[in-house]
This record gives sequence, structure tokens and C-alpha cells, in this order.
Amino acid sequence: MRVAVSATGPTLDAEVEPRFGRCPYFVIVDPDTMQFEALENSSATQAGGAGISTGQMIASKGVQVVLTGNCGPNAYQVLSAAGIQVITGVSGKIQDAIQAYKSGRFQATTQSNVAAHSGTGGGMGRGRGM
Repeated sequence: MRVAVSATGPTLDAEVEPRFGRCPYFVIVDPDTMQFEALENSSATQAGGAGISTGQMIASKGVQVVLTGNCGPNAYQVLSAAGIQVITGVSGKIQDAIQAYKSGRFQATTQSNVAAHSGTGGGMGRGRGM
């Protein structure tokens, strides 16, 4: 089994990143052996569609489960269509999140838990200024 965790860094000691589509890294873990692979999320800086392209990238990696803080509707739809179980509301260190997953403390999400574009900066800094 392969579990992808949205991450602030490329190690098991990194924190779970609350944003799925715009997280800087994913750590893909085999929960049985704790062997992992870190992936830089090249979609994190896209102007739009980050959740969709990130979901497609994760689906292409043969992942069965995603652990993240939040997942928007577009990303959720891509992951769900690929048969990937999504678990939101996850926080803390990645290794602790994997242990919690293994012990059955999480339940699968049945829909996105944030609105579309929730991971963006809200447009601050654009326009004419003051």
C-alpha cells in the first residue's frame, strides 16, 4: 500500500501541510515498512488548477490513500475518480499521521472539506495599492 501525505518538507519528520494542491512536497509512505519517497509538488505555484494537476500527479504514483489537512472539490474529484481514499483534517508530523492511520483513527472523507481556491492567497497584493 502507498499513502501520500501533503508535507511541508521531504522527510517523515516534516509536518503535514494543510493544503493539498499547493503543498510544497508529498511524502509517499509504505505504512508497513515506513519506507518513503519524497516528491516536490511542481503544481504548487501554478496560477490555477493546482488541485487538479496535483491530484493527477498523485494518481499516477499508484497511491491508494491521501492524508492531508484540506482538499478542495476539484482535487477531491480527481482523487475519487482514481479510486484514491482521501482523509482530511490530518495534522502533526508525518510519521505520527501514518501511525494514526495504521491504528484506524482516521475516517475517509466523502467530499471536499474546503471551497475551491482555498489554498490561494485570496488575491492580496494585486491591484493598484494604496
